[in-house]
Amino acid sequence: MKPLIADLHTHSILSGHAFGTVRELAFEAAARKMQILGVTEHGPGIPGTCDPIYFRNFIDAPRNLYGVEMLYGSETNVLNSGEVDLDERHLRMLDYAIAGIHGLCYEDVGIVKNTDNVISCMENPVVKFISHPDADTFPLDYKALVEGAKQYGTALELNNSSLRKPKLRPGCVGNYEKLLPLCMEYGVNIIVNTDAHDPAQVGDFTLAMALLERMEMDETLILNNDADKLKKFLLSR
Repeated sequence: MKPLIADLHTHSILSGHAFGTVRELAFEAAARKMQILGVTEHGPGIPGTCDPIYFRNFIDAPRNLYGVEMLYGSETNVLNSGEVDLDERHLRMLDYAIAGIHGLCYEDVGIVKNTDNVISCMENPVVKFISHPDADTFPLDYKALVEGAKQYGTALELNNSSLRKPKLRPGCVGNYEKLLPLCMEYGVNIIVNTDAHDPAQVGDFTLAMALLERMEMDETLILNNDADKLKKFLLSR
């Protein structure tokens, strides 16, 4: 299987509960021969994260560190309203947004409504990826989720951190075993990310790659094994 050249879901100390600076993340990305690194601080629904004013100053953010191309986004939170927690003004200042369910600012409303809320967030063209759609804590209808991703041109994430911490993401392996074949059936793109909260985790896709190989994943659907393919996707919609 082709190696991955980008990690687009990482967190620095600015998210309030991570353990490295942006430069430390980039240094590790360079050491792992990543071409592209995306730093995606949590949206305002997570306690202790950065103020939205941070997302307004990306004009001053370094775009190349240690030879790694830098992108800046946000892992926004899916809300029970079916919206994300970052307003449109700030979303438009991002290179891309991720949308994901987090228990600190979301209440489980059952498989149908959970799925509807995630799909509703896909309607925003800035939302390129859905993060860690994998835990039984917030059950999802995977067929409907993949159909929604197909409709809106959104990619679904295979999250290496979930596989590292299965007690925190119960059911994640079995749920990916349902999700990935559906992605292949419907031709829906996936993105493989680390969700790194410490620099040492950046670019370490070991568990995710093993799962992809076991599932015989169609490599053409993996966005971050080719820089041109990934950049074209990010510019779509």
